[in-house]
Amino acid sequence: MDRKAMKSHHPYPSSQEEGNLKLTINQWAEDDRPREKLMKLGAQALSDAELLAILVGSGSVKEDAVSLMKRILNDCRGNLNTLGKLSIHDLMQYKGIGEAKAITILAACELGKRRQAMTPEERPDLGSATKIYHYMHPLMQDLDTEEFWVLLLNQSHRLIKPVKIAHGGISEVSVDVRIIMREAVLCNTTILAVCHNHPSGNLTPSSADNALTKSIHQACDVMRIRFMDHVIITDGQYFSYHETGKL
Repeated sequence: MDRKAMKSHHPYPSSQEEGNLKLTINQWAEDDRPREKLMKLGAQALSDAELLAILVGSGSVKEDAVSLMKRILNDCRGNLNTLGKLSIHDLMQYKGIGEAKAITILAACELGKRRQAMTPEERPDLGSATKIYHYMHPLMQDLDTEEFWVLLLNQSHRLIKPVKIAHGGISEVSVDVRIIMREAVLCNTTILAVCHNHPSGNLTPSSADNALTKSIHQACDVMRIRFMDHVIITDGQYFSYHETGKL
């Protein structure tokens, strides 16, 4: 075999061939793509370069977005504070970073700085029927129709999210337990409470209230979520299934 033939059959690609073999991010395995990785594993699973690559969207013809951001971060000694001190002009010296991308990077760095300066939002403690009443009463005291709310809580009885599930007539409201459980699962709820108002001022639970409470309790048991209470609210008073031993 002559030298020319040997060269063409060399097992390793030349530098030119390596350039032709370069993959774009869209050609990566799905689990390695930054956006898909974030959706599957959460933002905490991504490197700084991968998070920044999501912001800039693309690199250059010769360099994908992740590689580009790795190179920029390397020049900043891997320090995001140093990255945030660069100017738009500094960032635009990198091939693949135009004015819009430079602005996006610096805006992200500024948001991170502002978040660090803020104190965490205090989640209200709804660990009792009285606390639920005081939290929900301002929202319900003037209603002339029934509303049904679910309160999604963490393990410490702190509120994750209040969700209005349904609203109806003067004396009843239609509630789908499946919607309650969907909201609970989506928010990683460990403790759940529900409440609704009686515009008539009558605190006595109806047979429909009792049946709904039982259905929610059964659904929570299946999903291993603690059903803490069902609170009925009127203007000035409340009824608690838990406090009265009905739950």
